[in-house]
Amino acid sequence: MRIPADTLVCDSARIATWQSNPDYDYNRELVITDFDFWQWVGRWLERLLSKLFGSENAAKYTEVTLIVIGVLLLLLILWFLYKKRPELFMRVRSNGMPYVVHEDTIYGVDFDTAIQVALSGGDYREAARLLYLQTLKQLSDTERIDWQLYKTPTEYTYEVKPEALRIPFRKLTNSFLRVRYGNFEATEALFSEMRELQTLIRKGGDA
Repeated sequence: MRIPADTLVCDSARIATWQSNPDYDYNRELVITDFDFWQWVGRWLERLLSKLFGSENAAKYTEVTLIVIGVLLLLLILWFLYKKRPELFMRVRSNGMPYVVHEDTIYGVDFDTAIQVALSGGDYREAARLLYLQTLKQLSDTERIDWQLYKTPTEYTYEVKPEALRIPFRKLTNSFLRVRYGNFEATEALFSEMRELQTLIRKGGDA
């Protein structure tokens, strides 16, 4: 019995054509590459500089250009934060008057007289500051907080005791912080609210 001849012929030329065609390169989808964003940006920037200034200058200035771009991005972020949260960058009052930490002492100050002087001059911002410091002194004298010059107002909101005082004291502190750091206008109405909260704190809290 004769075995029929094998009629299948491998067309190597056609196979080579398919292999060279990227549309048939299915293996590339299976290859996992380590994509590095900054390397990609560096190569893209180097190609751009090469077109503009030539390949020699591109290799020389690519790194410098990346640093400049990074600095500009950092400045842009800082500018955005300043627009959204200016209190993060403020060390002085919005009206330009000096306002530094060492002024915020609770000792050696006649608060009642100082507050009255501030109110007489219509300076509700200063009156609110003094009222808050006076409240800190009252809490310190009754050992409800451990006052220290380096502590922040927020720290005292967690430290004040008993629990009944925390709600009115937190409200008082928030008003103080808005006036001092948040460009919030200090008005007579705001000061009256703060004074009511101070009275509530003197009585033991529980707003």
